[in-house]
Amino acid sequence: MRSELFGTLPGASPYGSSDGTPVHRWTLERGGVRVRVLTYGGIVQSAEVPDRAGVTVDVVLGFPSLEGYLTHPGPFLGALVGRYANRIAGGRFPLDGRTYHLAQNNGPNALHGGERGFDKRVWDAEPVEHGVRLHRVSPHGEEGFPGRLEVSATYTLDEDGALRIAYEAVTDAPTVVNLTNHTYWNLGGADSGDATGGHEVRIAASRYTPADADLVPTGEFAEVAGTAYDFREPRKPGLGHDRNYVLDKGVTEAPVEVAGLYDPASGRTLSVATTEPGLQLYTSDHFDDALPFAPGAGIALETQHFPDSPNRPHFPTTELRPGEVFRSETVYGFGTRA
Repeated sequence: MRSELFGTLPGASPYGSSDGTPVHRWTLERGGVRVRVLTYGGIVQSAEVPDRAGVTVDVVLGFPSLEGYLTHPGPFLGALVGRYANRIAGGRFPLDGRTYHLAQNNGPNALHGGERGFDKRVWDAEPVEHGVRLHRVSPHGEEGFPGRLEVSATYTLDEDGALRIAYEAVTDAPTVVNLTNHTYWNLGGADSGDATGGHEVRIAASRYTPADADLVPTGEFAEVAGTAYDFREPRKPGLGHDRNYVLDKGVTEAPVEVAGLYDPASGRTLSVATTEPGLQLYTSDHFDDALPFAPGAGIALETQHFPDSPNRPHFPTTELRPGEVFRSETVYGFGTRA
């Protein structure tokens, strides 16, 4: 494990600071896997894993320099997303009799923590066994969220090379928290083109949350059976997916395997285990011409609580109160098949 300078935030960056804040890249290696993590946005920049023939390539969509992430923040490539991953309807939510107002940065709604969420912050870093721990303090009122939130994300590699991300947070006032990682996977290689037409997707969810035209849940739970949202058996997704799945396992204390990808061409597999109750499947439909990646080049499997939970009391709660500890863990396992 090692750390190196990856760049500095320019004063002209709308998401950085004016004092040349340094950004470091941490390299984790174990079990035949190499993963690189940035202190800017907690970004998983790359994950190099072998195929069935032992050939190793990077299977994460990312940029070779800091400038790429600053120029193209919209896709959230590889980023740690918070304080609230996904959407909050109308950019507002009630809590303890008060309404909190957030930036409406996705049409009328708040998305992924606001104009400058966790993905656009430089995190402090310290080495841990087989990994790195990122941490920062999100002050009360940051992006409109209440409470001073102390948050950490620890990235480690297991003995077999699985990437484990463990989140923790505490607050000094009631607030809401929903954290995820926004990596786009292409098991054929980051530069191999379309993933949605070649990969097979599996998700252990018999229900999903229908959404309106702005991708905000309607509040219903619908069965996947007989719909394009049914991935209980592995199949190729194609384009057109950006939905939250209600995982059959619900919230769990320890990570449970809930999803997977398989690339028949390379034989590479990815398994996803999590403590979270939901998972967003996104097929990168909205990549624009300015990116070096076309729509469908990567598949995101974002473990999460449900979108708009603060406005939906019947959804699993995202509230965090003083004296409580928010914990969430997701494990990405790599393998091959013949």
